[in-house]
Amino acid sequence: MNTKLIMTFSAIMLGIVGISLTFLPQEISIYFDLRTSKLIQTKIQILGALYFSFAMLNWMTKASFIGGVYNRPIVIANLTHFMIGSITLVKHIISSENLSVIFVILTTLYSLLTILFGRILFRHPGEENTKGA
Repeated sequence: MNTKLIMTFSAIMLGIVGISLTFLPQEISIYFDLRTSKLIQTKIQILGALYFSFAMLNWMTKASFIGGVYNRPIVIANLTHFMIGSITLVKHIISSENLSVIFVILTTLYSLLTILFGRILFRHPGEENTKGA
């Protein structure tokens, strides 16, 4: 399993969301029919900082050994984030009357990354190299 590709993809995805939340809080709150108060915009920007920080963590560790016991806290953090996000997004899709394309795309990406980080957690980084030997 190419963990560098997975970490890069998750870093780019989280970075795009983080930058969007940080620099477009008013537009995002209008799109999702949230009140456009300064407090809501501040919360959206802080959430953007959290997403961007997570993106930077994944970007900086993409070249490291990841899997099994290697960088386990990073894998657990990613798995937890994407699993809780997947569950929340699926619940939203099930209960929503008018389905947004953004939520379907996010749910698909979050579910995919949940599966991938789950596999990384229980695999040794060099496991695929020893199978062919």
